[in-house]
Parts: sequence; C-alpha cells; structure tokens
Amino acid sequence: MTHCYHHLSAEDRAAIMLMRVNHSIRAIARQLGRAPSTISRELVRHTVKPDSAYDASLAGYRARLARCRPRRCPKLTLDGELFELVAYLLRKYWSPEQIARTLTRMFPDNTDHHVSHEAIYNALYLMPRGSLKKELIACLRQGNGKRRPRSRGKDRRQQIPDLVSIHLRPPEIEDRLMPGHWEGDLIIGANNRSAVGTLVERTTRLVILAKVDGTTATAAAVGFSDKLNEVPRALRLSMTYDQGKEMVKHAEITQKTGTAIYFADPHSPWQRGSNENTNGLLRQYLPKGTDLSVYSQAELDEIADSLNTRPRKTLDWRTPLEVYAEVLKKSVADPSTIQ
Repeated sequence: MTHCYHHLSAEDRAAIMLMRVNHSIRAIARQLGRAPSTISRELVRHTVKPDSAYDASLAGYRARLARCRPRRCPKLTLDGELFELVAYLLRKYWSPEQIARTLTRMFPDNTDHHVSHEAIYNALYLMPRGSLKKELIACLRQGNGKRRPRSRGKDRRQQIPDLVSIHLRPPEIEDRLMPGHWEGDLIIGANNRSAVGTLVERTTRLVILAKVDGTTATAAAVGFSDKLNEVPRALRLSMTYDQGKEMVKHAEITQKTGTAIYFADPHSPWQRGSNENTNGLLRQYLPKGTDLSVYSQAELDEIADSLNTRPRKTLDWRTPLEVYAEVLKKSVADPSTIQ
C-alpha cells in the first residue's frame, strides 16, 4: 500500500486538543488515522510549557511560522572556499571520510569548516551536470568501476614448492602488534604483460611499490628483493602473499632479504586484507587496462608517497608515514622494541 503524508490540518489539531483530555496518544492516532509518533511530535513541539494544555490555535500558528523559517545554508557551495579545499583533496584521491576527519583536525575551533562525509557525497551528487561533477566523482574510489564476482572455478595455478602456510605464522603477526610484517601482491597491467609489486606493512599500513620487469617469477623475485632490502633489517621480518605463480622463487627472496614468506589460502583475500584494500586504492592511480611498464620507479615512489600521506581511519586518522616514522624512531632508540 502507498502512503501519502499530509500535514496536520486545523481540524486535526482541534480533535487532538479535545481528545487529549481523556484519550491516550495511540487512541487519538487511531481516530485520526495517523501514526502515534505524529501525534506525539505534535504535542511535544507545540506545547509551550510541560504543565500547560495543548492549544490547537497556537499550534497552528507556530507550525505556519516554522514553514516560513529559512533552512540552514549548506556549508559546501560551489563558489565557497571550503568546497575548493574539499575539491583539492578529492583530486588527491582522498575519500570524503578522510577529508571530513582531517578538516576537523585542521580547524578544531572553527565549526564552519567542519563537514560530514555524507555532506561531501551529497554536494558531489547534487551538483549540476558538467565536467566538474564528472571529474570529482571520478576521483572517488569506486567512481569508475563496478564490482564483479570472483571466479570460483578450478584452481589452475602452478603449485609453489616448499610453501609455508599462513596458519603457521607466529601469533604476533596476526595481532598486528609488532611492526616489520608485510603483505605482498602484484597488480597486473594490460594484457597481463606488465605488473607492479605492492607491499603493505601490517601495523603502520605503509605502502611500498616495486617496479617489476614483467610478470615472471624471476622479475618478481628481483623487484621484491630490491625494495625489501631498502627497509631496515629489523623491519622486514616476514611477508604474506597469495599463491600466485610469480612466487615460485620465494626461497630466493628469503635468501636475499632474510624475510620469511607465508602463503594465504587459495581464494581467501581477507587473509591479506590490508594489501587487497591498498590495491583497490592504487587502481585510482594505475587503472585496469594500463600498461604498467611505462611507470618508472621514481613515479611509483610518488604514488606510494601520496598514499602514505593520506590519513587512515584505522590509524585514528594519522597517516601511515607518521606511524612508520614513530616506529623507526623507536627502533633507533631501542632496537629490542621491534625484535
């Protein structure tokens, strides 16, 4: 059944005033064919004093005044300074929630610059059609993509020799209490001919991108080894990877870097949730169908820096770089804190 709401009329208010003396709110609602909450709100809004009776004439007058009262002006207007700041951060691929939280930290005493993430979404989708609306919506993480179900077919991947299961990892890795444990993966480019290695530190969520010359196991071993060796030894304790064929030479990575490698179960992306989430963020910079071989290591480092300077909800709105810097400082002061 379709319900069409109508404002209370003068006759409705008169009936409420007469019946309120001897009838309950639910009885009045049944008599008028209204929801009990409608009657309750009417009584609360237009009873001037708690111990006074409901006056239908006064209630009607107050209701007419409320209709004429102007609504609050939106904080995000297209020609406003705050919208310019929001648009600037959107173009840096910050999410609306990251922007909202950061504005609160930047302007703790200026509520005029506080805006919720829902208000940002509303401002974007209510914008008039045009190139600006299209540009800003495309900056949202899911602006250009649709989810597709993962295949549940037969696992045809190459078997990895001597793999160590994720279920044998020490408990401190699972609890994210000790830094130095990474999750790794490859994001694949156009026609499966190019790739970029991704590494995410589980405690700080720091992102490292490695240029990989192709999608072979040899290329992956070289790319991951080179980037891991740039990390202090005490902060490259382990890496968790899926069972992709590019990890056939995992023992070579361990030999070169001293990093233990654990393998997640097949079809279990949640076991490497930080890395999967980061790969989704990276697709804003490296869209699917792109030839990833054209990116230099310097360009990949810039993309990683952009991600590492974005505030994260899971880090209490600090950036991965902030948290990682604190870890490095502790490791220099007392190396035993991360052993």
